[in-house]
This record gives sequence, C-alpha cells and structure tokens, in this order.
Amino acid sequence: MSSESQPSYIIVGAGVFGTSTALHLITKFPGASVTLIDRDSFDAEFRVAASWDWNKVIRADYRDILYCRLALEAQDVWRTDPLWRPFYHETGIYWISRTQFAQEVVDNYAKLGRSTAELHSLPVEEARRLYGGIFDGADYTGVKNVLVNKTSGWADAKGALRAVTEKAIELGVKFVTAEIASLEFADDGACIGVRTAEGEKYTATHTILSTGAFTPKFLDGVAESTGRHDFLAGKRIIATGVTTGLAQLDDETAKLFEQMPVGIQEIPPERGASNGSLPLTEDKRLKWWGQTLFKNTQTLPSGRQVSAPPASSDYAQWVIPDSLIKDVELANRFTFGKLGESWSIQQHRICWDAFTPSDDFIISPHPAAKGLYIATCGTFHGFKFFPILGKYVIRMLEGTLEPNLQERWAWDKEIPDVSTNRYWPTKEFKDLQ
Repeated sequence: MSSESQPSYIIVGAGVFGTSTALHLITKFPGASVTLIDRDSFDAEFRVAASWDWNKVIRADYRDILYCRLALEAQDVWRTDPLWRPFYHETGIYWISRTQFAQEVVDNYAKLGRSTAELHSLPVEEARRLYGGIFDGADYTGVKNVLVNKTSGWADAKGALRAVTEKAIELGVKFVTAEIASLEFADDGACIGVRTAEGEKYTATHTILSTGAFTPKFLDGVAESTGRHDFLAGKRIIATGVTTGLAQLDDETAKLFEQMPVGIQEIPPERGASNGSLPLTEDKRLKWWGQTLFKNTQTLPSGRQVSAPPASSDYAQWVIPDSLIKDVELANRFTFGKLGESWSIQQHRICWDAFTPSDDFIISPHPAAKGLYIATCGTFHGFKFFPILGKYVIRMLEGTLEPNLQERWAWDKEIPDVSTNRYWPTKEFKDLQ
C-alpha cells in the first residue's frame, strides 16, 4: 500500500461519478496511482451503468438554484472543451409543466447572472405551434405555460462515457474489469482497498465507491462481513429503475423531427414522476422514458430487505414486463398524441440508479471507516454534471468542499420525509410483472 505521503486511489464504478473522479484526479495529480474498477469493460457493447445510454439530457433547468448553478458550470464545459464538445447537441428543451416551473427557471438564471434571452415561459397555444407543431398533440391538461429553453440540449451518453474513460487511461489511470466482492481493512479499521470476486486484492489510501444502484446491496455485504451496521446505507439510498424505449423513424418522418428539442412533461402526481423524449440519434431513433419509477426489494443473505437491481450480471436490463413497455407507450402518447400512434417502440431497457430521499448526490467520507468515501446517487439527474463531478469529489477528499455542498451531499445528513417527494419510488418491480 502506498504511504500517506503518496496518496493512491481506488474508484469502484466507472459511471459518471467514478470516471469523472478518475479524470480529475489524474489531471490534478499526474503521478498519482489511480485505479478505476468496473464489472464491465469500458468498451463493452452494453453496460449496466445508469450513465451508459444512447443519450442523456443536458440542462440547467432546475427549481433548486444550487443544481442550476452547478449544471450551468457543467454545461459551459460541454459547450467549449474539446474532450466534451463533440458529444453535446444544443437542441433546446420543451418542458410541459402544470406548475410555475418555467418562471422559476427563468428567475434562477437571472439570479445567477446568466442571460435569459433564450428562455421563454410561453402560453400553451403559442408554444404548441413551435418546432413544426410536433408537440401539438401533447397532453396539456391543466397546463398554462411551457418552458422553452433554447440553451439546453442532450449528449451522446455512451460515446462521451467511453471517450472520457479513454482519456483518463491515456493520462495514466489503470482500468480494471472485475466484480468487487468486499472491502479490505487494516488492523485499525481503516479501509485500505478492495478484493475482487476472483480473490485479487487492490490497495490504496483512498477507496471511493461510485457504485450507483449496487451501493446499498454492496454495503449490506460489508456490514454483514464486519458485523458493523454503521456501514449500511439504510434509508439514505434506494436502487430505483425506470424504463426507456427507442423507435426507428423512416426518412420522411425523421425530417419532421430534425429540429426537435428535448421534450419533458411533468405529469400529475397520481400518474407518476415525469416522462420525456430525446431528439433523434444518428440512426434516426427517438428515445422515451416512462413515468413509472420502481424499486426491487429483496431479502439479502443478511436477512435485511434492500432494493437492488436483479442479480444477473447484466441486471436483466433487457427483460421488460409488458406493463413497463406500456408505460413507455404512454409517454409517447402524452408527448406526441396521434403523431406517434404508428411508431413501433423497440429496444426497451431498464435503467437502474441510486436514488436519495432529497434528490441530492452523496459525495462524502463514509464515517464507518477512515479511507472510505462515497461518490454516487445520480438520482436520474446526475449525467449532465459529468464534466465537473470529479472536481467536487476531489474537494471533498481534500476537505475544501464549500459548506452548503458539504451539507447537501453528506452521508449523515437528516433524511427527509419521502412522502413529500413525488418522484420517490413506491411500486415494486415484482408487482409490475
């Protein structure tokens, strides 16, 4: 193991939190030992990481001004940095909301000193005529205004994830494809690394878990093997799933959608969370996500009940119950109405992420062991922060994270009442099959 005078780093999980952290560490400390470990190879055709996807929304449209500020910072990198810019597409966003969301976003931009010239809170009748009328058939029940932000967009998610990983490796990060079975501890209880399922041991002064939806299950195993319940995620994190689907458009239909923005709809609480659609991929496919968020509670060997992805190595992400296929079809109907009736939505996938009751990330030391840190919980909105997450993880490691972020992202902060969180998953995956 490296000495304290020469910090070394193991990062478990090569999604956006882990990969961004690896890149920022090796950039700031070129001679450091940085090892990034993931169950899937970074160049695998398919991965289980929530951040592996065809595309993801890049926006700073937030009610919460803290995340608005951070998203604007990240978006500046997406726009200008040569590493990130090729994967970013500034198509705009069309956000249907039954609240005052549109004006709240405009107000946040103004408070942060950003231009609001390309942000508009438009009456429904004016908004639905935009973009060639592709959203004319959407569900506008109870909607007064639509947010149109021409400075938002989307990114080629799997392309960006692979390119950034390759850059980190080029700079000196060691990438290891392995399943992590356990943590390793010194005699004084400090975490000194990890052991793989095949028995190989990796040691470092800093072990960072960026393990996404797998985090609660993994920490349950750590708690069971050590006999210490203070490792448990408890009610801080819940593995949550959402369903996506793709439809292949013919050339003629695709022309109607060439200028399409990201489309998001905040739906009535009784119907679910939100749904949306992303602009065409290079091969002319539209993507949706459904409005149903769900958990997968299972009894672990410890006897504790924890939500976790299915046990298969690929999280059974391609095995989709009919009810969740219909959930994506519902998103299509509420977004495009009759326009999308003839489309065949295929290639469904269940995406699993780590969710928190407050929708905040967790970027924090784990108090159960010196040398152990948590940097995860994208809560289905983390991808857009990919370029800057590592910067803030380093600040956490160095103890220089600004107080409000330290408080928001802390492991031991007060857990809010989830009954006030409309996005909190209440349905069980088994009940949807």
